Amino acid sequence: MNYILFDGAVRNALLPFTYTRPVADIRVGILTLREKWEKHLGLTTTTITEEYLEEKYPMVEMERNILINASFCPTKELVGKIKNLSENEAIFKGDDVIAFYTLDTQEEVDFDTYQHIEFESPLLQIKNTWDIFALNEKAIQQDFDLITEGRTSEPIPEGTRYINKENIFIEEGAEITFAILNASSGPIYIGKNATILENSAVKGPFAMCEDAVLKMGAKIYGGTTLGPFCKVGGEVSNSVLFGYSSKGHDGYLGNSVIGEWCNLGADTNNSNLKNNYADVKLWNYETGRFTNTGLQFCGLMMGDHSKCGINTMFNTGTVVGVSANLFGSGFPRNFIPSFSWGGAAGFTEYKTNKVAEVATMVMKRRNLIFDEKEQKILEHVFNETKQYRNY
Repeated sequence: MNYILFDGAVRNALLPFTYTRPVADIRVGILTLREKWEKHLGLTTTTITEEYLEEKYPMVEMERNILINASFCPTKELVGKIKNLSENEAIFKGDDVIAFYTLDTQEEVDFDTYQHIEFESPLLQIKNTWDIFALNEKAIQQDFDLITEGRTSEPIPEGTRYINKENIFIEEGAEITFAILNASSGPIYIGKNATILENSAVKGPFAMCEDAVLKMGAKIYGGTTLGPFCKVGGEVSNSVLFGYSSKGHDGYLGNSVIGEWCNLGADTNNSNLKNNYADVKLWNYETGRFTNTGLQFCGLMMGDHSKCGINTMFNTGTVVGVSANLFGSGFPRNFIPSFSWGGAAGFTEYKTNKVAEVATMVMKRRNLIFDEKEQKILEHVFNETKQYRNY
């Protein structure tokens, strides 16, 4: 069977992260949504997404296909039902379609002609940007169970202090030096070739992916994920860094989501709680205004390739778009459009040729190439987001 992941109705609610990736490639827990589905299905997937992303994320259609709403996190029960789908059958969760069977001869899908199968068991669904951190503890536990089932952890190195050894899993090549691992409130997963340096203190649920680094004296609270090749120091709580991003020095990051290829300068801090303890509002790209999250704690949402200088201060509920470069004293406003250059004193437009120069150098440091596909995506986002840059 051919499985295709589609963005669904939540795509715009997940901007700025879905400017540069399909919904399927959002990381929550240990794995991306795509990686979760592929591990459960035992097969690779392709994607239906925005046209400008198709060159990087192509779709492969065969005679018989099952389309899956990528915003849902899979479970064994759900995957069992999906594998048993037949023609003209669809699985729903309330009004949301989870998966349906199609043939390559079908030009359009009319769900009125389908047999509806209601999935009643609880599921995690990533419907808003803040769900990425708000559901991260549960997603880490699900992924930990999936990844470690039937496997044996590498031994905990001598000199490491730990609580609840059975809830700690260390992959091959990981290095841990004189750290504290407290897995009493949730699992701790240390990925392949990851490094935890001296005097770091970690409280689960926590995940660090392949080649991630925790720097000396880092303080990490539960619900935190470090994607591949992330470097993190200072204090972090209930936050997700997708991959290839750095917060290498002291400063606080809480209840936040950081995209790929981002860098937070030394002593960068974000507020995650308003002084009046009111619910936090976040910029909503769909409505063009701020939306109440219903959360008392909500910090920073930063899109791919964005950077900030030393001592940057972010207000509660700040949204930073793609390829923004922030610096200077004071608090910048709490919606910073993509391709903005500046800070509290004002912004100018960050030109795509300069963005490409920086991206080329940054990706080269990880032996990756900023190629024509990547450049076309950023140029499209630059044009699509021009409407917000009314400085």
